[in-house]
Amino acid sequence: MKVQLLQFNITPGQVAQNEQKIRTLFETSVDSDTDVVVLPEMWNNGYALAELQQKADTDLARTLPFLQQLATHYHVDIVAGSVANHQADGLYNTALTVSRDGALLYDYNKIHLVPMLDEPLYLTAGNNVPHTFTLSDGTTASQIICYDLRFPELSRYPAAEGAKVIFYVAQWPDVRLNHWRQLLQARAIENNMFVVAVNSCGSDGKTTYAGHSMVIDPNGDIIVEADEHEAVHTVTLDLSKADAQRQAIPVFENMRPDVYRYAKK
Repeated sequence: MKVQLLQFNITPGQVAQNEQKIRTLFETSVDSDTDVVVLPEMWNNGYALAELQQKADTDLARTLPFLQQLATHYHVDIVAGSVANHQADGLYNTALTVSRDGALLYDYNKIHLVPMLDEPLYLTAGNNVPHTFTLSDGTTASQIICYDLRFPELSRYPAAEGAKVIFYVAQWPDVRLNHWRQLLQARAIENNMFVVAVNSCGSDGKTTYAGHSMVIDPNGDIIVEADEHEAVHTVTLDLSKADAQRQAIPVFENMRPDVYRYAKK
C-alpha cells in the first residue's frame, strides 16, 4: 500500500486558503499510483478556536464535497485529517476518511479535548470509540486524533478488530515532540500494527507545531520521518509485516480482559 503524508502549515481561520494549499499539494505531489493520502488535524481552520462558532463547517457540508472531488479526480483514498464541524449537539473536531470513489468510509469525533490548548472551552468531546473501516485496497484500518494518542485504550479497540494500520492526525506542539515520537512507537509495538502519523508544522502565533510526521512499522521502527518543515513524504507499506508480528508476538490471543480492572479516582 503506497501512502503519501502531507505535512503543512495551517493558516488559522482561513478555510479557503487551506483548501487551496491542499489542492496545490495534490496537483504537484500526489503520485498516480498512490493508494492513500493523509492530511493533518483541524486543517480547515486550525486552532482559531474563538472563531470556530462562525467559521466551522456544519455536518461536513463543505468539507465532504471538497474531499470527494479530490479523491475521485486523483483516484485515491484520503485519510482527511480532521476539521472543526458543527453537529446537532455541539461543535466537534471530526476526523474522516473518503474513498477513491467518493464514499465516506469513516468519521469520528475527538474524544479527549486538550486542556493545554483550551479545547474544552470551545469544542464538544466525542463519545464513540474508534472503529475499523476498510480502505479501497481491502486494508483494515482506523483513524485517531492527536491528544487521543495519549490514551492507549483507544488504539486497542480497532487493533483487536484486525486493523493493520492506524492513522494518527495531529497538530502536536514542538515542546512535546519527544512524547509524539515515543507514544507513536508504543502504539505500534503494543498493537503489532503500522502507525501512520501526520502532523502540522509552523506557528500560528501561539503554538509552534512539531512536524515530524512519520510512519512506524509493527516492530516499532521508524521507517519514514519528516523534519519540522512543510513536506510530502511517500512510503510503501508491506502489510504482511503486521500479520507476521502478530504471529510472532500473539498479544491479542494472550489478552486477559477477565482480570483487567480500571477504576478512575
